[in-house]
Amino acid sequence: MDIKTIKESYGIKTLPDDTTEAMAYVPFQPYAPETCKAVLGYENGTLFRALHKPFYGSRCGGADND
Repeated sequence: MDIKTIKESYGIKTLPDDTTEAMAYVPFQPYAPETCKAVLGYENGTLFRALHKPFYGSRCGGADND
């Protein structure tokens, strides 16, 4: 389903009518992202594979003080 169809079907706008500088807005995601098992998601901090971004510090070329 493309974003135009979703907007027309559900009446979803790109941004709400009334926003402020400190208000977070997460738009509707028109796809079903790949998820992992609940136990692995708990360990990774997210169920969504695309959001799992482990931090390796100096092991991946970071600063010497990592």
